[in-house]
Amino acid sequence: MNALLLFLIVCALLILRQPLLVILLAAIAYAQIIWGGGHLTWIIEDMFVSLDKELILAIPMFMLCGGVMTKGSTARRLTDVARALTGHLPGGLGIAAIISSAIFAAISGSSIVTMLAIGSVVYPAMREAGYNKRFALGAVMSGGTLGIIIPPSIPLILYGLVTESSIVDLFRAGVGPGILLVLLMTVYSVAANRHMPTTPFSLETLRHSLRRGIWALLMPVILLGGIYSGLFSPTEAAAVALMYSVVIELAVHREIGFADLKNVVLEAAKLGGALFPLIAVALSLNLILIENRVPDMMLGLVDGWITSPITFIIIVNLLLLGVGAMMTTAEAILILAPILAPIAAVYGFNKIVFGIIMIVNLEIGLLTPPVGLNLIVAMSAFKEKFGLLVRAALPFIALMVLALALISWLPEISLYFVN
Repeated sequence: MNALLLFLIVCALLILRQPLLVILLAAIAYAQIIWGGGHLTWIIEDMFVSLDKELILAIPMFMLCGGVMTKGSTARRLTDVARALTGHLPGGLGIAAIISSAIFAAISGSSIVTMLAIGSVVYPAMREAGYNKRFALGAVMSGGTLGIIIPPSIPLILYGLVTESSIVDLFRAGVGPGILLVLLMTVYSVAANRHMPTTPFSLETLRHSLRRGIWALLMPVILLGGIYSGLFSPTEAAAVALMYSVVIELAVHREIGFADLKNVVLEAAKLGGALFPLIAVALSLNLILIENRVPDMMLGLVDGWITSPITFIIIVNLLLLGVGAMMTTAEAILILAPILAPIAAVYGFNKIVFGIIMIVNLEIGLLTPPVGLNLIVAMSAFKEKFGLLVRAALPFIALMVLALALISWLPEISLYFVN
């Protein structure tokens, strides 16, 4: 009963649109009063213990890395390579937008950074080439969502933290679904733009773009190769990515200076200042829930009327699709992952597979009103009306729902690279 009341308190505060920090603090205070003997001072101690993890250092470093590359020319050089490779295909610019977003996502780990960096280059080019505005906006926005599923991904790191899952396994598990999403979007780009004019393939153009973009292309190879080979941990990978991006942009590309670097650090500090109190409180709440077996209590509530894994995953997918439309990715992970992941394990979904299912649901939420973050940022970045952006996203949402169904039905898609 106490576990159900905790869930209802969180739902009520969400309906009242309270800040996430208020919701988490209310939840942790309730948990300490009910299960922790009323020792509210233990909250501070739990927060300190929760943040005393090396892995958390990866988050600000990936933020800084994404900021440096967005400020510099990495995104433009990656896009030039993709355009040289796909310009001769129907819908080639759309394919270039998706592929360059996937590559950039494998460096930045962020959806918004990926959309802004690639979209600022590709969207004007697509409009100039005569592409339909709705398709161009949809391709850029949906390509940006790849930033939270293709490793290294900050949401995957957050999920791993609050569920105590292997970050390396989560990164590996994100590769298969990432490839699936890229393939579906690429096929749609060809089908939707099959009558668009193409440009002849030029080996000289490709050679020139590769020469200018080789350092940017090497980064995901070094980063992911180092993680998967065991050469360095995810935190060390974040440090390598940050150092590599700074050296390349300052010393090789030479399109930003130290003044730009200072602004990037300040912006990352602002984001971190908003995010890390949430992480501390969420991890503290997670400690209390696990110690007092609250997920087991929640399982007891649903065990009687959810009898099969298929029923469970359908209900959870519908729940997460609704949550993704109302909350940001970080909020949903910090609140729901510690509760849902243990229950999912009882129904046969291990924490790695369920993590990918959850992230793909929240990825769709980035394009779903009323709180679809990519929609809101795109409205400001591309100066378009919200309704047009929603209509532009609909075909890509359908593709992502198809991918979600396949990933939920076939866990091998996620586990192939893990195994």
